[in-house]
Amino acid sequence: MNLLSKSVAKWLPLACLSAISSISCISNNYDPGVPYLAGNTSVVGNRYGLGPSERLTSSAMKQDTVSYWDGDGVQGEPSIVLNLTQQRAYFYKGKHLVGVSKVSSGTEGLETPTGTFKITQKDIDHQSNLFGDYVYPDGTIAKRDIDVKKDAKPPGTTFDGADMHYFMRFVNGIGLHVGYLPGYAASHGCVRMPAPMAKKFYHNVEKGTRVTVVR
Repeated sequence: MNLLSKSVAKWLPLACLSAISSISCISNNYDPGVPYLAGNTSVVGNRYGLGPSERLTSSAMKQDTVSYWDGDGVQGEPSIVLNLTQQRAYFYKGKHLVGVSKVSSGTEGLETPTGTFKITQKDIDHQSNLFGDYVYPDGTIAKRDIDVKKDAKPPGTTFDGADMHYFMRFVNGIGLHVGYLPGYAASHGCVRMPAPMAKKFYHNVEKGTRVTVVR
């Protein structure tokens, strides 16, 4: 073994140890007051912390290499950071990052507001009183994806509010909930999440949990 090879052999274990230590710090010890950068985490993949019977098998979820949950059994005050630019939600317990979720926030003109808020309501089977469909008595949809403030109700129809399961309200009529994620901001202001992640967030927050929304 030449001198260069000996030098590499001597320092390689230390370099590896340093790299592993850095990854651990990046993955688990972000300050909730600082917007988290998804590209820096080493913990990614379909790690929802759910049993096989609870996992979704849709093609969209199979392509989700971002969302994960590692918070079961972890102690610490819960808090959420929503990054609208990244379209990500970060869940902390104390200073430990324990979950990341893809989201779809408010579209242009209906943006999710930035600032620091608190969870004010939790409702597993919440329905919107503003957005949904106009439906005939036989179940036929007369008008889809309507806004009751803008769209007139056809005669003989009733309003069927959009499902917003695992709803976590944090400002005015806006909250986190299960919803469709097209890969970009597309909601009326709420923050849509994959069902497994919305369920985990819901069961790990309480009224008063801090929600910080940044760009």
